[in-house]
Formats: sequence, structure tokens, C-alpha cells
Amino acid sequence: MPDAAEILLNLLDLEELDRNLYRGIGSGGETPTRIYGGQVIAQALMAAYSTVEDRLCHSLHAYFIRPGDPSKPVIYAVDPARDGGSFTTRRVTALQNGKQILNLAASFHIEEPGWQHQHEIPEVKTPDALVSRDVLLRQLAPKLDSRLRVEFTRERPFEIRDVEPRDPINPDKCSDINHMWIRMKAAKGATPQLQHVLMAYVSDYGLLGSALRPHGLSFVKGQAMTASLDHAMWFHAPVQFDNWHLYTMDSPFAGGGRGFNRGSIFTQDGQLVASVAQEGLMRPIAKS
Repeated sequence: MPDAAEILLNLLDLEELDRNLYRGIGSGGETPTRIYGGQVIAQALMAAYSTVEDRLCHSLHAYFIRPGDPSKPVIYAVDPARDGGSFTTRRVTALQNGKQILNLAASFHIEEPGWQHQHEIPEVKTPDALVSRDVLLRQLAPKLDSRLRVEFTRERPFEIRDVEPRDPINPDKCSDINHMWIRMKAAKGATPQLQHVLMAYVSDYGLLGSALRPHGLSFVKGQAMTASLDHAMWFHAPVQFDNWHLYTMDSPFAGGGRGFNRGSIFTQDGQLVASVAQEGLMRPIAKS
């Protein structure tokens, strides 16, 4: 039986149906009831990469339009918008049942020299000093009903170590700033393109949770209806995702049933390799 990493890599291995037309598996991601947003982003980026040669993605911008059905495949139609001397642009439409579930635009750039600066990596505990999130979730699992117990104990394709672990069952109100170390050992030896796709997959993991933190909310408590609304990502440097990366997130604003979230992804030695921004739905659920 394939392990979680193999399942994820299979999800990202798209079937070519025709020129600029691809099909991806819907099931097997992070959520059983709807397709995890990072999965659709990653598959859409993979479809775009399948039509681009000799340059890497430097930015992507996506809108989630409808929830995806994990019991059905997703069709990815790539519009080869432009092939320029320095930049290549692709637009990808993800479809199920003939309807759009996601639109993504991605830009690819040749390697060029230029001025450099970056913000410094935050000073936090190293991953070696922290406990794996999987261990902490398994300790909490007996307190949950059977459906959530399965979610808390399932195998994941990547390893996460939270700098300040939070109890998802009884969360306290706390700072919106959220740091986690993350890596995927199975990414070792992957192409630069697949490294980007894997990081895009993970970039949607936990980001919306930053906006829940100041309000003492979590995905477990059932007090808020949550969903990613859009997602933007910028790649600044090559990625080796088998090594530890610090994903530092915050939420500068929430209001109107939405939360705005930002993220910066650093290598363990402090290089900023990616930036992320997202707005998510966080609608209060009325008590019956």
C-alpha cells in the first residue's frame, strides 16, 4: 500500500488528455469532504509547468470559485497566454462537471542577476527542539469522535513542528503570529519544478488558521465556516523541500466574515524562498 508521500506525488502526476489539457486525481488529499485548496493550486501549477520550458514560476495568483468534489477527477485547461523573451504567462482553469472550481494565473521568468535584499528570519526554536505535530495530535485523538479521530491520526506526506503548539480542541485567544517548521523527506531529488509544486501544496496548510487564533477559534470547534477564497504566492529562490523550512504566518486583519493572512517561507539557514498571501472565509455559524 502506498504511503502518504507516494499518494501525494501520484496526485501531482497529471494525465495529458490533449494539448494544454490535463486531468488530475481529486481524492487522496488533506480533506475527505472537499478537495483541499492547496491540492488544486498544486495540480494547476503542475499543468502550467507542463507547457513551459527552461524557466521557473516566480508568482501565481488563484481564486477558488467552487468547492471541489474529491470523488471525481479535475480537468485542467491551460491557456498559453504569452511566451516572451524573459517572461512566460499561463492561465489555468480547473473544471469539474463542466464548471470552474479554480482560476489560476502563473508567471515564469528566466534566471537574471539583480540587486538583492530580504527580511531576516524570525528568531524561534529550531525543529530539533520541538515535538512533531503528528505526535501531539495522536495524544489528543482519544478525546474526539470517530470522524475527527481519523483525521488526527492519519499519516501525512510532510512533517510539521509547531513553534508554539496550540490545543485545537480548547484553543485560547492568542497572537495571530504563527510559526511552523515543515519539510517533506520524499521531495529529495525532485526537479526544481516539482519542488515549487510541493511548496505550493503546503502553502495553503494552516494559513487561514492565523486569522482564527486571536478569536479562540479552530477548525475543530465548529464555530466558524471556513474556506480559502484566493491565494497568491511568490517564489524568490530555489527550493529543496526535503530540508526544514520555517513557515511564519500572521493575520493583519479580519472583518466582514473574512480573514486576511500572510506567510513567509525561509530555509533553516535564513534564506527567504517564498511569500504567500490569502484571504479566507471565516463566517460565524449561528447557534441553533
